[in-house]
Amino acid sequence: MATDQQEHLKIEELQEASPDQLEVMAGRERENLEGWIPELATEAEVKDVLEKAFDYRGDVTLTLKSGEVVEGYVYDRRQGKTLLDSMVRVMPSKGEDRSRRSIPYAEIAAVNFSGRDTAAGKTFDAWVKKYWEKKAAGEKNIQIEPEKLD
Repeated sequence: MATDQQEHLKIEELQEASPDQLEVMAGRERENLEGWIPELATEAEVKDVLEKAFDYRGDVTLTLKSGEVVEGYVYDRRQGKTLLDSMVRVMPSKGEDRSRRSIPYAEIAAVNFSGRDTAAGKTFDAWVKKYWEKKAAGEKNIQIEPEKLD
């Protein structure tokens, strides 16, 4: 159990931190991918971008070489030895057919990180900062509610 002095020191420490400092995990640089349309010139770039699409917490828009456009959430990927052996699995968010799709890397012409990153700014440190602010204000039975998703 923290003493009042420890709580006060923690509140001061968190108040001096910017949201960017709270959002970055130690040892990993935060990338803002929202709105990014990378070039896919080499096989390595295609694999790297689709790995980032898998880690992204928003929708991406995939333009296929056939001209078809698929917008949705990348929930799985499988990397093989070649682009034909590799595939990305998507849950489409738009269109009439919303069944899950498996798309070979070789069929993807462009990737657009089009959706809002729904988890940006929602780190544990940000949650703790809100908790300590409410506690310092004298609130009891503190509950931090998650934001509503669009």
